[in-house]
Amino acid sequence: MITGENGTGKELVARWLHEKSDRSAAPIIEVNCAAIPSELIESELFGHEKGSFTSAIKQRIGKFEQANGGTLFLDEIGDMSLSAQAKVLRALQEGKITRVGGDKEISVDVRVIAATNKDLLQEVADKNFRLDLYHRLGVILIHVPSLNERKGDIAILVEHFLEDIAVEYRQSKKSISPKAVEALQQHNWTGNIRELRNVVERLIILSGKEITAEDVKSYI
Repeated sequence: MITGENGTGKELVARWLHEKSDRSAAPIIEVNCAAIPSELIESELFGHEKGSFTSAIKQRIGKFEQANGGTLFLDEIGDMSLSAQAKVLRALQEGKITRVGGDKEISVDVRVIAATNKDLLQEVADKNFRLDLYHRLGVILIHVPSLNERKGDIAILVEHFLEDIAVEYRQSKKSISPKAVEALQQHNWTGNIRELRNVVERLIILSGKEITAEDVKSYI
């Protein structure tokens, strides 16, 4: 279970865990639970049989089956419906899933990484999240601190983004003055690393050959 504010890099942590594991040769399948309507999440995760509901015109393989042998990354799991949570818990406990509209049990070997920006224990208290699923997912807890809690990383991240964006724009990498980096470190990063990348991109577009402290003050 990976916790942290929006924009801190929880998805990158999940990918890194997969790449460094003995499952790296198999796929990592990502599901954004907040982006899928509650009535479709079960079909998305477990698949469905043809004719199981009005728009089910053919059989569909779900994310659990697609991730077989690899990793299933459930992002924003705090937004998953309670009925889907019950089925995810069963899949984790028994290693089996059943497609929507089907009666055949399918064995799956999946390692699940979940992420959330919510306080799941508060969600449990509010009856929005199952306590048994929380304990099942929370065997290993990884908290990704906000950028404001690790401002020493800003200089390294800025250098990375300067290189990354230069490649994306097909231009030479711009330099940044030490005073400009200090100005960035003094900023309140409510949007975390995602906001930092956007600011660096803006500075690359609007500044001269070198990004200065004045540029940071003008454009942040």
